[in-house]
Amino acid sequence: MFQRVLVCTDFHDGIQRLTQFIPELAASGLQKLTFLHCVPLWEEGEIPRPNLPVLKQAEERLQQACQRVESQIPDSNPIDVTWEVRSGSPNDNIMQVAEALDVDALILGSTTRNFLTEKLFGSTTATLAHRLHRPLLTLRPQLISTYTQGELALRCQFLFRYLLLPFDGSVAGQYLVQQVKHYVQRSREMAGGKTVLEQCLLLWIIDDAARRVPQDYHTEHREEQLAAAQAELQALGLTVTTEIRRGEPLRELLDAAMNHDISAIAVSSRKANALLDWSVPSFGNEVMRQSWHPVLFFPPQP
Repeated sequence: MFQRVLVCTDFHDGIQRLTQFIPELAASGLQKLTFLHCVPLWEEGEIPRPNLPVLKQAEERLQQACQRVESQIPDSNPIDVTWEVRSGSPNDNIMQVAEALDVDALILGSTTRNFLTEKLFGSTTATLAHRLHRPLLTLRPQLISTYTQGELALRCQFLFRYLLLPFDGSVAGQYLVQQVKHYVQRSREMAGGKTVLEQCLLLWIIDDAARRVPQDYHTEHREEQLAAAQAELQALGLTVTTEIRRGEPLRELLDAAMNHDISAIAVSSRKANALLDWSVPSFGNEVMRQSWHPVLFFPPQP
C-alpha cells in the first residue's frame, strides 16, 4: 500500500529491530525506507544543547544496522534505505523529516495507556495524528520485542496483507474505504500494477446497549451499504468479506481481528479532532490504546 515510509524509534521500543528485516519490508511493498531516532537536548548547564556524543553513537548504530542487511536485498524487491538522527523534540523532528521526505506513512511504537494518562503526559501518536496528515501504523513494542527472528520476518512481509475495516455506513466509515482505495490505486500506479494488500474484512458492529429499535430493523439497509462498500474494494481486485455483529463494539472488533487472522486494524474519524482529543473516551481512541494488533490510522483531511 505504501512506498515511502518513515520508521521512528527511541531504541527502547523494539521498533529498532526492523532494521534487521529490510528485505522483508521490501517484500511488503516499501521502496524507500528511512529510520529516524531523536536524541534529547543535553540540559546540563544554563543553555540546552545537542548531546554530540550520543548523537554520534546513535548515527553509527543505525548506519551499521542498515548497512549490515543492505547486501541481502534481492534485485526483485529493491529498496532505498536511509537513516536520520536528530536532536530535540521527537514530535517536531518527526514532523520535519516526514514533510521533507514526503513519506506515504509512518511506523512507530504505541504503548497501552489510558486516556487520563495521555491527557496528563501527552502522546506522540496523538500529537502526530493531529498535526501530520499522513497514515500512521502503530505497533506494540511489547510484541515486537518478544517476536523471534522468524516471527518478525513474517510480520514484516505481511504488514499490509489483510486489513480489518470497522464500517457502519457513517462519514468516517465511508472515508476509511475511500482512503484504502486511494492508497491501493496509488501503489499500483507506482509499482507496475501490483499491491501487497490482498484482503479486507468490512465489519459492522451493532451496539446493543445503544439500540433503540427492534432487532431486525434497518438490517436490509446495513447489508446494502456493506455490499456497496464491498463492491468498491472488489473492483480493485481485492478479496472482500463482510460481517455484521452485535455486542460491545471494542470487544467484538478485537475478537474479529483475532479470529480472522488479519494483519492490521484500519481506523479513521469523522473530523480532524474527533479521534485526537485523548481526554474523551471514544471507540477510535480505545482501538488505538487497547488493540494488540497493529493499527493503521488514516487521519481525516484538514
